[in-house]
Amino acid sequence: MLERYFVKPQTVDRIQASWIGSEIEQYVDWLAERDYSAASVQTRVPILMAFGEFAWAAGARTVPELPDHVDGFTVEWMAGRPAVRQGGRRIAMRTRGPIEQMLTVVIPGFAAKSRRRYPYPFVEAAPGFFEYLVSERGLRPVTIDGYRHHLGRFELFLARIGVVKLSELSPSILSAFVADRASEGLQVTSLLDLSGVLRVFLRYAHREGAIGRDLSGAVEWPLAYRLSSIPRSITWEEVGLVLGGVDRRSPCGKRDWAILMLLVTYGLRGREVAGLTLDDIDWRREHLRVPERKAGHSTAYPLSTSVGEALVDYLQHGRPQRNERQLFFCAVAPFRPITHGAVASRAAHYLRKAQIDVPRPGSHTLRHTCVQRLVDADFSLKTIGDFVGHRSPKSTEVYAKVAVEQLREVALGDGEEILG
Repeated sequence: MLERYFVKPQTVDRIQASWIGSEIEQYVDWLAERDYSAASVQTRVPILMAFGEFAWAAGARTVPELPDHVDGFTVEWMAGRPAVRQGGRRIAMRTRGPIEQMLTVVIPGFAAKSRRRYPYPFVEAAPGFFEYLVSERGLRPVTIDGYRHHLGRFELFLARIGVVKLSELSPSILSAFVADRASEGLQVTSLLDLSGVLRVFLRYAHREGAIGRDLSGAVEWPLAYRLSSIPRSITWEEVGLVLGGVDRRSPCGKRDWAILMLLVTYGLRGREVAGLTLDDIDWRREHLRVPERKAGHSTAYPLSTSVGEALVDYLQHGRPQRNERQLFFCAVAPFRPITHGAVASRAAHYLRKAQIDVPRPGSHTLRHTCVQRLVDADFSLKTIGDFVGHRSPKSTEVYAKVAVEQLREVALGDGEEILG
């Protein structure tokens, strides 16, 4: 397999002569099976060769010893390249990534640092809590991830202040934790989520006897006022700038174009775009089905001509040849289905590329823009809410206070005609 990527026999001989040559070959076979490009393989192998030499010089003599030398090699590799150091963490991951990926292939049970999942918090202090969330409360995995995140930060906070047992908790400690998170810049909505998570956890801990009294009432809800903010939408002209930044000649560009068209045409959430499958497109009836929406229902849309053309172009010339039914995949190997985080990241990329200043740029920016355009077209809030899959009419009400054109007229004139 090495001959497929390295033309010179001397290069192949040098790789095979390395004390980890067989492991490198095994890794190259693994890459080939997953359709990695030749350029990717040719970039990774020299790093692995250098890593093998470093580990040998540091005393490694067996493959299981290699993980102990990954950190040291990464530091030395970065230190010897001043220009590379400017890339910071990203370049370090490009160095460490191939090494750890090879180790996952050749060492059973090895877990790369970049892919290790943090353990569930409070597994000893409150055992069974996350099973309780699933079996008794019926929460979805994405919601449980939110519990995992907030409680993980709570566990770290308690360790930092020296609290060892849940029985040591007090209202002042809980207030200090919420204040600490607020000082780190957490938004009010996130603080509300945090408070809700703490309350559920504290009630469970009391029920199971981990704490002597129910402290859930000691967690105060942060003040949050409905309709206190305005949606972070952009103008339709700015949407044109965002779409104009997509290079539709490449497979990645074809995919991103289709994603952006879905976001701005139907106001889909990033998670809904990432969850689409080939079975959700009914070409004969020209329908697009969006299953498992946040409100617990599905929606069927007429498939617009522009969205249909974008999807056809991607399916014919951009989508990797995969057996899975997911619609959107990573543009480079390994060709995995994209995540909702990737959808948000691509939307943010093109917003920044168009130099559009918006708070928290991402897929929801285009969703808000879609809703705002429907508001400007005088559709009823009930119709708009049904179209974009709002769970409650209250989610749509915020758009009622944003009448952009009328506000501009008031700002430019005396406003008498508007008020009259």
